[in-house]
Amino acid sequence: MRYLMLGVLALCVVSTVQAQTIDPQLTAPITKFIDAFNKGDMAGAAAAHAADADLVIIDEVPPFVWRGAQALKTWGAALEADAKKHGLTNQKVTLSAATRAEVSGTDAYVVVPAIYSFTEGGVAKRESAHMTFVLTKGASGWLIHGWTWSGPARPKAESAAKKKT
Repeated sequence: MRYLMLGVLALCVVSTVQAQTIDPQLTAPITKFIDAFNKGDMAGAAAAHAADADLVIIDEVPPFVWRGAQALKTWGAALEADAKKHGLTNQKVTLSAATRAEVSGTDAYVVVPAIYSFTEGGVAKRESAHMTFVLTKGASGWLIHGWTWSGPARPKAESAAKKKT
């Protein structure tokens, strides 16, 4: 019993040491981006991104990578086309607390667990993933310089044949 208690205590200490406090200023543009995206406000989403020519977005919809000052705009158009193609509605992203942040001067790397919820064919679905952000700090504060969406394959819709059985 003593060894069990020592093991539990050791796990508690390790868990506490691994917990990381993330500066809210660092996550503010991430939250701003997702909040605007969920409202369909692409101008608000763009305001959270750096307007640099080397902005990079990597996502699971074709063509999978967007670069340049218009990356967010062209990604949004591709996402909308993909949603129409697959009959997706009610798209929303929910973020959990950031699990990792690294800062070096005016550059930062932040990992955030995310849930993409949507409706497909009248069926509510959820997709777990991680978003990884690279941010730069300028005179106006932190801005998103690039991000990725990484997760398992989107849940497939049931075929009509499966629904009948």
